Amino acid sequence: MVYMCLRTSVLERNLLCQHGATQIRNLPMTLQKDLFVADIQDNQEIRAPFLVKTMRLSETKVGKPFLSLELMDRTGELVARVWDGAERLAPLCPAGAVVLVNGQAQVYKGALQLKVTGLEKIVVEGPEWGLFLPTTPGDIEAMATELIALIKGLGDKEIKRLLMAVVKDQPLWQAFTTAPAAKTMHHAYIGGLLEHTLGICRLADRVAALYPSIDRSLLIAGAILHDFGKVKEFSFEVPPFDYSDQGRLLGHMVISLEIMQAKLAGLKEFPERTAMMLKHLVISHHGRYEFGSPALPMTREAFVLNLIDDLDAKMNYLDRLSKGVDPERYQWTEYQRTMERFMFVTGHAAQLSESAGDEPGREGEADQRQPSLWGE
Repeated sequence: MVYMCLRTSVLERNLLCQHGATQIRNLPMTLQKDLFVADIQDNQEIRAPFLVKTMRLSETKVGKPFLSLELMDRTGELVARVWDGAERLAPLCPAGAVVLVNGQAQVYKGALQLKVTGLEKIVVEGPEWGLFLPTTPGDIEAMATELIALIKGLGDKEIKRLLMAVVKDQPLWQAFTTAPAAKTMHHAYIGGLLEHTLGICRLADRVAALYPSIDRSLLIAGAILHDFGKVKEFSFEVPPFDYSDQGRLLGHMVISLEIMQAKLAGLKEFPERTAMMLKHLVISHHGRYEFGSPALPMTREAFVLNLIDDLDAKMNYLDRLSKGVDPERYQWTEYQRTMERFMFVTGHAAQLSESAGDEPGREGEADQRQPSLWGE
């Protein structure tokens, strides 16, 4: 049986799954989801909608087909198995589908998973993606407003003119406010790029106040534009999210330059040197050739941008690692391959009320509840 939800979401739209429909009927206007991955307990009976991250049809040692699923919602991921009727149910649950799952939670080899007894595909036009996808804990509208106010307060009128041209491009700005900043490493959730950019801008503002030799307008503009290409580097309108063709072939630095150049082309008599300095900030912000930068930082502003970009990313990574840890004590994480070390972390009070809860994936031994939206 297939269900349809008729409510349209402004944030994420244009998803209409069309596989395996045998019957369609209307649900109430708002998709209901009362049970989340983070709340599921061992031996609990489950009936709730989830987003299918991955689906694989396999066979047991005796040749019986079964389905291996990764299900997710905004609080985490969960492995699921379908042992009966796998071939019949497979068309109902391709990656990216939302399914109503019936089953029982079980702990197997120390990890919680679902034994699925039934699946019903929910065909959704404009779902409430906030139910299924990790989202920034911040208020997207408030963060965007703060960033625009920062732009309007810049002293360099030419740089302000360029940045306001970006803001006034509504489709581009809307994509920027909802895009993730990465696939897995940091700010890997809806609104993550805006949150990361604003965090860097706040740091840039403070550093510029400490060092008068820094061009504040140039540094803040670089903070805003350095990752802007991620609005096209990632395909995030329809899950499962991944790199776009453009993102894989060009990368976000080249795309950022293209966006900037398109806006510069529409501005009369924009200073060539300022444009060159801004482009240098974009292409050098990773800091080293081996990290993907085609140029090393060669100006004060470029040095600062590289450092505060890395700082904000690592603090977000560590905050997610420490999510759920007792604020009163430290504990060791699993080995973090990307950081090449174990981390000694403690929780903090501010995290206890956050809802975008997604600690980075464990390296070497995957946490089956851990959201990893953007792939491995």
